[in-house]
Amino acid sequence: MEFSEVVKNRYSVRSYRRDPVENHKLQQVLEAVRLAPTAASRQPFEFIVIHTAGKEAELRRIYDKAWFVQAPVIICGCAIPAKAWIRQDGKNYCDVDVAIAMDHLVLAAASLGLGTCWIAAFNPDAAREILGLPDSVEPVAFTPLGYADDQPGEKKRKALTDIVKYEHWQE
Repeated sequence: MEFSEVVKNRYSVRSYRRDPVENHKLQQVLEAVRLAPTAASRQPFEFIVIHTAGKEAELRRIYDKAWFVQAPVIICGCAIPAKAWIRQDGKNYCDVDVAIAMDHLVLAAASLGLGTCWIAAFNPDAAREILGLPDSVEPVAFTPLGYADDQPGEKKRKALTDIVKYEHWQE
């Protein structure tokens, strides 16, 4: 599939079939994470792959939606702030780096016919406990990974003229 088609067709899947994700597809998705650009190439993150079977009740403590645990796999992108590049004004780029890697993950998944849904509105305390995260690691985003059992709705996006400026900020 052409990249422009992947971007156009990718959507947030909120219903998944129970069909397993083939290991070679999972590895391709994870390779996209590994290849994602990061500030100073530090890769200040780790991604946790969770197989949902038998863990549904526990995982729903992280995000309490039935569709969250329908997919056979859930992936959590975790930041390691101490390993991140820090801009001279003190801005730590670990969240940005995780976001870039997660975006690579969801686009790679879409190119392989897999569905995802970026989840940031999760319970971080439950995530820390269930995933056994040390204090030095921060859960940033989750996504289920599996085959969609729904259809995309209409994509509503702003016009380019509403989000792009040239040369400088203009009111």
